[in-house]
Amino acid sequence: MLDVLDQVLGLSLKSEQLGFGHMAARAVLMYLALIVLVRFAKKRFLGQATAFDYILVVLVGAVAGRAMTGGAPYFASLFGLFVLVAMHWLFSAASQRSQAFSHFIKGNATTIITDGKVDRREMAKAHMSDDDLDEDLRQQGVKLASQVDEARLERSGKLSVIKK
Repeated sequence: MLDVLDQVLGLSLKSEQLGFGHMAARAVLMYLALIVLVRFAKKRFLGQATAFDYILVVLVGAVAGRAMTGGAPYFASLFGLFVLVAMHWLFSAASQRSQAFSHFIKGNATTIITDGKVDRREMAKAHMSDDDLDEDLRQQGVKLASQVDEARLERSGKLSVIKK
């Protein structure tokens, strides 16, 4: 069995020795493994994510890419991917149960507008310009900050708006 896997995936070859067939087989197997990983991860994994979620996406891409091109051992990398997704799942579950852990891992929402008044100090802390705020308000169908009861810069980086 190991000999067959070695022949198909080129496991004992250096990256520059991998042929088209090896790369195609590695790509198919990695694609199937990533489907399993994404299904195992929480549904928001690729939806409206926080920085916590994006870190996982970047790491999965980096590890999968190195495994496919022969820059890292293939099956050890696959195992590493499963460990990363399991750790993400555990951290997600822990943050659901602990507000303090959730704030540590995912951050907090920032109130930018309260009763039509813009909090410039919070905008500065969020590195948000007036143009950024105007754009986000327009996308919510709001022309002026005075039309807003409350607007928060959510942990995902999106502005949520409650109109007056």
